[in-house]
Amino acid sequence: MPRICFHGLRHTHASLLVAAGTPIKVVSERLGHANPGFTMATYQHVMPGMGAEAADKFSQLLATSR
Repeated sequence: MPRICFHGLRHTHASLLVAAGTPIKVVSERLGHANPGFTMATYQHVMPGMGAEAADKFSQLLATSR
């Protein structure tokens, strides 16, 4: 198993939470960031497909509300 520094472990922790759909505000608080915008900018690379997922969810909500 490769050695991993504390910062690498912290980054992995945050990346996995973001990829799992944890709200960015929660991840930001766990990391101790003062601003969720900083967390978003740092971990946005983990979220490429999330926009399409949000659009699909919204479409489903519209379909069920009719």
